Amino acid sequence: MIDGILGKKLGMTEFFLENGTAVIATVIEAGPCFVVQKKTKEKDGYEAVQIGFEEAKPRRVTKPMLGHFKKAGVSPLKHVVEFSAAAGDYNPGDEIKADIFKEGETVDVVGTSKGKGFAGVMKRHNFRGQPASHGGMAHRRPGGIGSNTYPARVWKGQKMPGHLGHERVTMQGVRVFKVDTDKNLIIIKGSVPGPRGGLVIIKRTSKGSRDSAAA
Repeated sequence: MIDGILGKKLGMTEFFLENGTAVIATVIEAGPCFVVQKKTKEKDGYEAVQIGFEEAKPRRVTKPMLGHFKKAGVSPLKHVVEFSAAAGDYNPGDEIKADIFKEGETVDVVGTSKGKGFAGVMKRHNFRGQPASHGGMAHRRPGGIGSNTYPARVWKGQKMPGHLGHERVTMQGVRVFKVDTDKNLIIIKGSVPGPRGGLVIIKRTSKGSRDSAAA
């Protein structure tokens, strides 16, 4: 069985359990994905399956990738990702849907966080700011950033203003709340990184990430 699937974040919603408890959840359109290539131990040294998601216009795909998709017998796709799987279980052109996951299963969800542009140190690093009595319009400024004797430079990794967001984020050990196989929807309990329409990767939780989530 393949370890994961690609999907698109549709948004968030709310469900009520029988006891009246409200559950906040994220709706993800998971697939359908198509097998583009399978890798075997004999040829590649390991077993994996490469899958693609979301149809693309041919003019927006490079010629090498057009040939790659043509060889697999599938239409050009926007996103291609490789997952661990027994190569013998799949063939190029096979369709992978949301039914590879079950309700209550623990998964990791990978997405790209929302980009927030240039931000100061208070928003970007949670600095508390300088005293209101300091004067000189210094209230939200970072203050001193290094010594002017030794080493007479700014240390690498110094927290300063800069670009915030638009980073790869992994939510570990989240629960699959519901699976709608007819509409290819996977509903994840809680929030998922990224904006509406953003690409997400849903993977079965590895042992290491399960231990991190439990901690």
